[in-house]
Amino acid sequence: MNTGDIVNLSRRRFVTSALVSVAGLTLGILPGVRAGERPSAPENAGSVAAQAGEFSPNAFLRIDQDGLVTVISKHLEMGQGTYTGLATLVAEELDADWGKIRVAGAPADASRYNNLFWGPMQGTGGSTAIANSFDQLRRAGAVARQMLVTAAAELWQVPETEVSVAAGVVAHSASGRQAGFGQLAELAARQPVPETVLLKEPEAFTLIGKRIPRQDSAEKIDGTAQFTLDVKLPGMKSALVLHPPRFGVSVKSVDDTAALRVPGVNKVVSIPSGVAVVADDFWSARLGRDALSVSWDESGAFSRSSAELLDEYRELARTEGTLVRKEGDAAQVIAQADSLLEAEYSVPFLSHSAMEPMDCVVRIDDSGCDIWNGEQMQTGDQMAVAKLLGLKPEQVRINMLYAGGSFGRRANPAADYLLEAVHIARSLEQGTPLKMVWTREDDTRAGYYRPMYLHKLRGALDAAGNPLAWEQRIVGQSILAGTPFEAVMVKDGVDHTSVEGAVNLPYPIANFQLELHSPQLPVPVLWWRSVGSTHTAFAGECFIDELAHKAGQDPVAYRRRLLADQPRHLGVLNLAAEKADWGAPLGRGQGRGVAVHKSFNSYVAQVAEVTVRRGVIYVDRVVIAVDCGIAINPDIIEAQMQGGMGFGLSAALYSELTLDQGRVVQSNFNDYQILRIDQMPEVAVYIVPSAEPPTGVGEPATPVIAPAVANAVFAATGQRLRKLPLRLA
Repeated sequence: MNTGDIVNLSRRRFVTSALVSVAGLTLGILPGVRAGERPSAPENAGSVAAQAGEFSPNAFLRIDQDGLVTVISKHLEMGQGTYTGLATLVAEELDADWGKIRVAGAPADASRYNNLFWGPMQGTGGSTAIANSFDQLRRAGAVARQMLVTAAAELWQVPETEVSVAAGVVAHSASGRQAGFGQLAELAARQPVPETVLLKEPEAFTLIGKRIPRQDSAEKIDGTAQFTLDVKLPGMKSALVLHPPRFGVSVKSVDDTAALRVPGVNKVVSIPSGVAVVADDFWSARLGRDALSVSWDESGAFSRSSAELLDEYRELARTEGTLVRKEGDAAQVIAQADSLLEAEYSVPFLSHSAMEPMDCVVRIDDSGCDIWNGEQMQTGDQMAVAKLLGLKPEQVRINMLYAGGSFGRRANPAADYLLEAVHIARSLEQGTPLKMVWTREDDTRAGYYRPMYLHKLRGALDAAGNPLAWEQRIVGQSILAGTPFEAVMVKDGVDHTSVEGAVNLPYPIANFQLELHSPQLPVPVLWWRSVGSTHTAFAGECFIDELAHKAGQDPVAYRRRLLADQPRHLGVLNLAAEKADWGAPLGRGQGRGVAVHKSFNSYVAQVAEVTVRRGVIYVDRVVIAVDCGIAINPDIIEAQMQGGMGFGLSAALYSELTLDQGRVVQSNFNDYQILRIDQMPEVAVYIVPSAEPPTGVGEPATPVIAPAVANAVFAATGQRLRKLPLRLA
C-alpha cells in the first residue's frame, strides 16, 4: 500500500452493511448492444430502467459500458437543485468523474425510494431531499466503489488496498494499470455486496462543498428538458376543466351544444370538480370551455369576504384557544405588568403561483395507469389514483419529469389535479393518452391556498427591558384537517403546521403561553413554501423588534442578549449584522431591519435595507446568513437563499389573494402581483461553515424577509406595519 492509499483509507469511516441495506444493494448486468443510449420516445421520458449494456449497483445508480453514471433521484427536481445535490452525494463516495454523471427521476416505489424522514412514503417536501438522503446515497456510492475496487483487484491480481479510485478511474499505481468504470462493470457485477464500506471524512471531500455545475442547466438551456407540457404521445387528447365560481358550489346542469361545435372538440365530461372539455389540442379545448353554458347549484356556496373573515378571526382571538404550550403564568404577569405591549399581525390567503401551473398526462389501459408529470408526492398520488380506478398501487406507474416550481402546490394530499385527469381519461377509449392542463386563472381561482392567519400578541417587560411574559393567539385554518396526515400530525386539536416557528420561539421567556384557533372553512388550503413559518416568523420577529424598541435597545443587541444560549441562532445573527454593517449611518428615508428564524432545522438571519419614498417601499439590499450544516453545493445554497427570499418578498410587498362574496378576486399576474426582476434587491449570501449534517435550504429563507423589511420600514419611518402585504398609510 502506498502513502496515498493510506491517506485515502484514513480519511474514510466504516459503515456496516446493515446500514447500506436500505439502498437495495444488489448488482446485476444486462448484456446488450450499445451502452448509455437514452430512450428517444417521449413516452419514456423519466424512465430509469436499466438499458442494454448497463449494470445497476443498487437502486440509486447504474453505470454503462462507457462509464456513464446515472444517479436515480427519488426526489423531484422542481428548480431547487435536488438532482445536482443527490448526484453529488453519490459521485463523492464513488469518486466518479462529474462530467460523466447524469440524473434520472425514480419511479413511484416507496419500497425502494421512500423519504427516510417520512416512513414508508415517497415524496419531496419540507426541505428534506438532501437531509434524508445524505448518508443513504453516500453509502450507495461507496458500495459501488468498493465493488469496482474488488473487481479491479481480482482482474489485476493485486491487493485491494493497493487499488485507488479518482475521477472515474480505477488504478493500481505500482503497476501503472488503470481502468474506467465501464471497463470493470461486468466483473464488478459478480462481486458480493461488501459487509462494510468506507465513507469519507469531510476533509477528504472533493465534490461536496464545491461549486460544481448543476445537472439540469444544459437541458433547460437547450430545450431538451422534459416537462409535462413536452410530452407528446400518439393519439393524445387535451383537456381543460371549468371549475365552480365559488367554493361549495356544484354543477346543476350543462349545455354543451356550443362547445361541441368548436372545431377540434371531442366531448364534454362532467367530473366531481367541474366540467371538462376534451379536444385535439389545448386551444380547441380552451375555446370549447369558453363556449360551455353551465348552471351552478349555489345553495351551499361560501359567500364571505376576506374582510369579514378577518373580523371573525379578531373575535376568535379575543377568546381562549386550544392550549399549545404553557410555561409559568403569562396572563397573570401581563395583568400586573407596568410595561405592556400589545399587537395584532395578519397575513392573507396566498396562491402558490408556480411558473408551471398544474398539469399531467394520463393513459389508462388493461395493464393499469401511466402518469407523466412533475410528481412531488408519489405514494399519496399513486394510492389515490389506484383507489379511484380499482387498481393495485403498483399498477399506477408514475414517470417523474421536471416541474416548473411547486412551492407545495404539487404535494396535495387530495391529489386533486391528478384525479381530475384520471376522471377525464377513463371516459375516453381505453389506451387514449390525455394531457390535462390548468391555466394560470384556474390555478389562481380554483387551486389551494396558503391560509389566512391572524396573530394576537401581548408581552410584558421588566425594568431592564427583559421580556417577562409572552402571550400569543393564532387564528387560521388547519392545513392537515381532513387529510391522511391528520391522524399523525394533529395532536390534541393542534395542527403542528399552524404553530411551527411559534411553539419553538428561541427567546427565553419564563412566562409563555401559545394558543390556537383553527376555524373550519370551505376554502381549500395547503402548505406554502415554509408552511407555518410563513406567518409565525412575521409575527414573532416583528413583536420581538417592538419589545426591543419599547425597551429602548438596539434590535440586534437585544436579540444577541436573548440568544446567548442559542449558538446557531446567534451565529447567523452576528454574521448577517456584521456583513450588513449594522449600525452604520443611512440616508434620509432609509432604514435597516433584522430578523432571525429557524425552520426545517436551518438557521437564517436577514438584514434588509429599505428606502421609503413618497409612500412606496423600496428594498435596496438584503444580507442573508445561513447555517444549514454541511454545505453540499454553496452555489445552489446561495441560489435557494436568493430565490426563497425573493419569494417571501413577493408576499411581503405585493401578493394578496382576496375573497369577495366567496369569489377569488384575483385571476393572473396582472392582479396577483409577484416580485418583478427589477424589484429584486441586491442580495449577499453568507454560509456559516459547519460539520453538522446538512439541513434544508429550499424554504428557510422565505419567512425571514417579511419581518426584516417591516422592521426596516419602522427604522426608516417610525411606522409599525403589522399586516401583509406591507402598505404605508
